[in-house]
Amino acid sequence: MTQSQQRKRKPEKTKDPKDRQPYRLAKILLSLTLLTLLGLGGALVYYALPETAGEEASIGLFEGWAENREITSAVLKSHDNRILFMRDDEQYWVALPGENPVFASGFITTAIDQGIPLDIDQQAFKRRIDLIAGFVVTMILVCGLGLAIVLFRAGGGNNAFLKAAAKRGAEERPVTFADVAGVDEAILEIREVRDYLLDPARLEAIGAEAPHGVLLVGPPGTGKTLLARAVAGEAGVPFFAMSGTDFVEMYVGVGAARIRDLFRQVRERAPAILFIDELDALGRARGGAASSGGNDERDQTLNQLLVEIDGFASTTGVVIMGATNRPDVLDKALLRRGRFDRQIVVDRPDRAGRLDILRVHAANKRFEPAVDLDRVAVQTTGFTGADLASLTNEAALLAARRGKEAIGLLELEEAVDRVLVGSEGRVRRLSPADKRAVAYHEGGHALVAFARPEGDPVSRISIVSRGSSLGHTRIQPDDDKVVVAQNDMHHELAVSMGGRAAEDLVLGEPTSGPSSDLRRATRLARRMVCEFGMSDALGMVALGQPGSSAYLDDGSFIPDYSAEVAGLIDREIRRMIDEAYDHALQLLRAHRDILDWLVEELVANETLREDELQPFADAVAIAVSGMPAPPLNGTDARAAGGPAAPAGRPEGTGPTRR
Repeated sequence: MTQSQQRKRKPEKTKDPKDRQPYRLAKILLSLTLLTLLGLGGALVYYALPETAGEEASIGLFEGWAENREITSAVLKSHDNRILFMRDDEQYWVALPGENPVFASGFITTAIDQGIPLDIDQQAFKRRIDLIAGFVVTMILVCGLGLAIVLFRAGGGNNAFLKAAAKRGAEERPVTFADVAGVDEAILEIREVRDYLLDPARLEAIGAEAPHGVLLVGPPGTGKTLLARAVAGEAGVPFFAMSGTDFVEMYVGVGAARIRDLFRQVRERAPAILFIDELDALGRARGGAASSGGNDERDQTLNQLLVEIDGFASTTGVVIMGATNRPDVLDKALLRRGRFDRQIVVDRPDRAGRLDILRVHAANKRFEPAVDLDRVAVQTTGFTGADLASLTNEAALLAARRGKEAIGLLELEEAVDRVLVGSEGRVRRLSPADKRAVAYHEGGHALVAFARPEGDPVSRISIVSRGSSLGHTRIQPDDDKVVVAQNDMHHELAVSMGGRAAEDLVLGEPTSGPSSDLRRATRLARRMVCEFGMSDALGMVALGQPGSSAYLDDGSFIPDYSAEVAGLIDREIRRMIDEAYDHALQLLRAHRDILDWLVEELVANETLREDELQPFADAVAIAVSGMPAPPLNGTDARAAGGPAAPAGRPEGTGPTRR
């Protein structure tokens, strides 16, 4: 922290110890009184216990001894409701059932008739103990309640339940922009907030105002929280963090009270940063069908948040930051000027950003010299920062499990598969027929992808089961694609249908394997028709609305068209998928020998990487271009550096599950 910051920082307000002294004295007095009363109560209970001198006798035994005149003396304890008697110089006692005076008088009559000397002890002392015990119990309850109230007040008064439990950042080494990689554009935009916290006079001198609130939007795992912490670390100011769900309570008014208390804490520590994660849980738009007219708990909490944000002057030194992946559901009042008036997109990193993130996570890990992180960055298109952190950690765990001293490229590639598909299945084993069927399915995907040399290359094929998948084909572009052409989408549809086409060609019937392929192809075809306007029958119109935010694209779709248009959309989707299937089947029939060769290598090795797949890609490219294909015998294939071709056509197999 600079000296100017230290001069501008307001001293932290602490509670005066003199204000706590009455509470401490009351706690001491009430505690001592409560302990004294508890001790007295224990003594009273001891003295109030019934007398149990001698051995216990049953009522029937007492009556039998009385009739035989074996009892020499007896005493009736009226308070204890017991009779103590002597027989053969030994003392016994019998408990009278309940406090029925009629039953007790019957015993007295029996004793008198049998000539037994009987005394009646009224036990006046114990009756006084009962009165004292009632008073002591009442005092114990009163003192206990008083002590609870004092403790409650000392902990924050009757608003302790309404206080906001904000998390304070207290790292030994604060997070800075050097710890945040892959979001360079977001860092450039958010530097103004850091500059304002460091030197607000510089902005005020030219009449500029820093944003009151900054909203970070983007997919999950892109580093929105880390970026907010980095701003606080760079500026050297306190960082208060809470989640939007912390303000949502069943009781009306609790969330609004916590909002007030949170902003009070932040003002006392200004300059500071207040970060609210999952803002959509708190700031969802009001007036929906589920709302009760603005009087429910969530709306009151949101209203209080709006009021508190308006209460921040430009010279307060407090910046509010929020994070969400659902900006479309936020209340419009939150996004107007003076509140969250700046939105910064924290999107998935590109190739260069992924490389920077990998370098950050690799700083505390040991890698083999041959590891090329740029190659890993190419293979992880679409990964977020959280995904890359999980990838490097999985690779380190794999290396440690294998007894290696450093992480190698094989561990990194396997970690990519673990993040994308799942862990390798060690228990489930496929039969030879099922393994060959899976190999034909994955080989169909790969061969159709090979048929378009300008398309994305196939980087890996595996028939090792992972998660719920029995195999996978990874098609990895060399660089991130921002704009995708229509021909590329049609090619992607054909690749998706390549597995089903291979099963029909070789097995003669479909299996349950292509279920995920069909879902992916149907979703892409629907987007081409409804979202991208790539259907001649429907034209260049947008049909339907996405069911979720662009940053949480789960494929949900909300139709906003007639039933007639819906039927036309379904027919267009069916046409596109059928054309893609026919194209894939035609390619597989034309290059069946290459498909069989690829399947034999897959069955033998289970996993083929990009360099091992290159001979197959070259063979398909030459065949598609119309040039004569090179001989596919074992000798020539090995001489070319690739795997050997099979001697004959493999046998068909039954269906498989993916």
